Amino acid sequence: MRLKPGSLSAQKTQSLQYESQGSYLLGFGASVEGGRLALIMTDSLDPIAVRLNELLASAGLDPLDSTSASRFADYCALLLRWNARTNLTAIRDEEGILSRHFVEPIACARFLPTGIATLLDFGSGAGFPGIPIALCRPDISVTLAESQGKKAAFLREAVRTLGLSAEIRAGRAESLAIQFDCVTLRAVDRMPEAVRAGSKLVAPGGWLAVMTSEGDLERLKESSGAEFSWVESRTLPGGDSRLLALAHTGVSSPA
Repeated sequence: MRLKPGSLSAQKTQSLQYESQGSYLLGFGASVEGGRLALIMTDSLDPIAVRLNELLASAGLDPLDSTSASRFADYCALLLRWNARTNLTAIRDEEGILSRHFVEPIACARFLPTGIATLLDFGSGAGFPGIPIALCRPDISVTLAESQGKKAAFLREAVRTLGLSAEIRAGRAESLAIQFDCVTLRAVDRMPEAVRAGSKLVAPGGWLAVMTSEGDLERLKESSGAEFSWVESRTLPGGDSRLLALAHTGVSSPA
């Protein structure tokens, strides 16, 4: 993230623009207090969207453009409504959802390799990281697999509300008969078994993307199979030694 030239005063709030890759520009009000950049809500942006961009900035990540930030705000509002009557996530407050369930998957979406056309979110739950990936990476066709009926119903409503083209598979991901360029796993029950099953759904030349802790990574590597090469681990924001571990499988040689 690079600030465009212009002075900032601790006593005054003024316009600030962020410049990221390509022609991506975003304007917010901003102030600096004690050397800390504070993003100030404007009339045109939802306060949830503003807070999300504050958290992204604090994590050293580029902010979302206004359209994407507003869609994440809609996603958060929908999740809060459903969580009031259905146990979708253990974290039920707005701040916790933004800091734990949004910032980390947004980082994951940005860290994924280029060239991925299809992606399976294995055991998607309330849509993490699959829905943030679909929002941040429209070039990827996302499938959300979830075996619990109420969570699958929420995913359908989220996809409809957010205008996504993601596909919902209500059932166990292991039963799928197709393969994907990338399979993601995050906070799935019996994670080693899930990694073993998910690895079978990765197409030749594809990627296994596991969001886990540093302490659990080695045993998950053992579950993936010998055909995978673990090529990279990226530190995720939020502490607790969280990582995005990426494994690549080679392309099968013709018989």
